[in-house]
Amino acid sequence: MLDTAPTGSLQIRDVSKLFGSFKAVDGINLEIQKGEFLTLLGPSGSGKTTLLMMIAGFLDISHGDIALDGSSITNIPAEKRNFGMVFQGYALFPHMSVRDNIGYALSVRKRPASEIRTRVDEMLELVQLQDFAERKPTQLSGGQQQRVALARALCFAPPVLLLDEPLGALDKKLRVEVQEQLKDIHKRVGTTFIYVTHDQEEALSMSDRIVIMRDGAIEQVGTPTVLYERPATKFAAGFLGKSNFVHQAGKTFALRPEKIDLRAGQGNEGARASGVIRSITYFGSMQRIIVDTSAGDEIEVDIDVWRNQEMLSEGADVDLLWNDEAAVELRET
Repeated sequence: MLDTAPTGSLQIRDVSKLFGSFKAVDGINLEIQKGEFLTLLGPSGSGKTTLLMMIAGFLDISHGDIALDGSSITNIPAEKRNFGMVFQGYALFPHMSVRDNIGYALSVRKRPASEIRTRVDEMLELVQLQDFAERKPTQLSGGQQQRVALARALCFAPPVLLLDEPLGALDKKLRVEVQEQLKDIHKRVGTTFIYVTHDQEEALSMSDRIVIMRDGAIEQVGTPTVLYERPATKFAAGFLGKSNFVHQAGKTFALRPEKIDLRAGQGNEGARASGVIRSITYFGSMQRIIVDTSAGDEIEVDIDVWRNQEMLSEGADVDLLWNDEAAVELRET
């Protein structure tokens, strides 16, 4: 872990935001622990960016309170909250070198030149851009520019770093690489990260906890494992990964596609449903199989290619099998 300022815990207490009669955020209560990597996940319009902007101080709170380490910051302006911020657009100064961009926050705080040089050198090493210190942003790739923006936001050792869809402008391959770098940087600096995204895979791969948001409210909070394995609602099960929804005895259950097994023919012992394969889509190591069941349901099954030893084909009769614990009962919403 680098030498940084103490990381901050945040307490969000019954926070709402109104735009006229529209309630963009509706009574959020959330505790964010020191040093945590917490992701706000949800579709467009779910309120995640609005909540982040209130934490940053860029938007006023209509109701409620936000506290840092137990002390209210609701009436403290954004520039005095001392939070780091990284946006999708990078917002680097094009006329400045990488070194000067990273050290900018310390320069405006009138820190000694020797301190700025030492700290910038630490940040360059952290984001592995030592050889690019004198380049201008236009001479860098998108991933390198994003790392410069991250280093600049961390250079003054903020207690909290806020990240608003920071990887949205990168292509998929580069985004995965930067995700791994970002997760490693978080471990090294220990700063509290609050990350906004609509990308489920991104949230699952990087977060300590995920807050799933819907229509301005929290749908469910938990670790990636808990949210994926034990979703509480149909929305949570359907938004974070793929789920089949099975209805039995007046209850609804979520069933992940990879937790279902297929058997050729019908009448196999232990079968939970029977049907006909409508389509098979090949994804290299995995096949996605859609089955129309005799009960009128559509069930998606993800199966490793090596497991499909029976070489099932479209139009084939099949049975579907799964363990009791694979089907998660959902509460009504």
